[in-house]
Amino acid sequence: MQDDLAGVLVVSLEQAVAAPYASSRLADAGARVIKVERPEGDFARNYDTMVNGESAYFVWLNRGKESLCIDLTESEDRALLLRMIGKADVFIENLKPGTLAKFGIDLDRLCEEHEGLIACSISGFGDEGPFSRLKAYDLIVQGETGLCSITGTPDGPARVGVSVCDIAAGMTAHAAILQALYRRERQGKGRRIRVSLFDALADWMNVPFLQYAYGGYENQRSGVNHPSIAPYGAFPTGDGKQVIFSVQNQREWRAFCEHVMGDADLADAPAFATNMERIANRAALEDLVRKRFVALDIEQVMALLEDSGIAYGRLNGIPELAEHPHLRRITVKAESGEVHLIAPGALYSDPASTRLPSVPKIGANSTPIRQEFAAD
Repeated sequence: MQDDLAGVLVVSLEQAVAAPYASSRLADAGARVIKVERPEGDFARNYDTMVNGESAYFVWLNRGKESLCIDLTESEDRALLLRMIGKADVFIENLKPGTLAKFGIDLDRLCEEHEGLIACSISGFGDEGPFSRLKAYDLIVQGETGLCSITGTPDGPARVGVSVCDIAAGMTAHAAILQALYRRERQGKGRRIRVSLFDALADWMNVPFLQYAYGGYENQRSGVNHPSIAPYGAFPTGDGKQVIFSVQNQREWRAFCEHVMGDADLADAPAFATNMERIANRAALEDLVRKRFVALDIEQVMALLEDSGIAYGRLNGIPELAEHPHLRRITVKAESGEVHLIAPGALYSDPASTRLPSVPKIGANSTPIRQEFAAD
């Protein structure tokens, strides 16, 4: 945890994953984040009870925040929220589109009234278009963006196994907020930001989109193999394990053929000489690789790949991830005690704060926050 954003006040009217992801990263950087919840709490609190009785999603995304419960149907609570927004540096919300307007809260107008305010709305499909008023959750957007169509096996599409649309939107919002904070530091002006799950994930789909739009190529579902590079994927070894490797260029292809496959002439075989030819004849190529690998155990295969300068790894499960030698963890305080999470990806040269962030109980900070932002 760092203190780079110490003194920054973030008010986040949030639920589920996307907005909590963005605000959690701001909290990690030292911002004061007030999580505004409905009276019964963020519904993500009840997604599961697998972390000592608490939700894995909620524990992951709500460390280091304060919790305030309000009821937007109550005029006093709406007035409280407006006072908080007026004093905030950043306001984030990911309610159903139109919800704030229904309660008379206009973020565009608030940004005009408070020149330094950075207000970020996260929605499923944005403010315009035929789907803009719909609720949208991760799997729906995975389907709408075409991600499911290129994920899975030839037998059928599949969902990416984590909430990738929510995470993409949260990451996009986080980056946009930091950019706006930097702009405000230089120019003194806030910014109105809109992020949609669809836009955030569609951006990630640019490669298959461009391949189709300009090359007429439709990515084929290929399990854990790469759709447009061959050989690149997971292959079984003789001891029942699976190794993943990637051939990225012609130099690596020649090294792979000579040192791993034991057949230097394979590199110039007409069916496999270029990547496009290898894709066209993927089935035959992968059959040759499988026959070679099942004659060896995984350690032998990995040794050959390493000696050849080929990138490789193992097809691990979550148990292997939990014991992985590279896995870094952070500790947070939850209602049930300390929880050890996987650490965020960035490492910093200066020492991190020693504070131990807490996951707030529902409305844990409601009373002091109401007093702090009481009407004059």
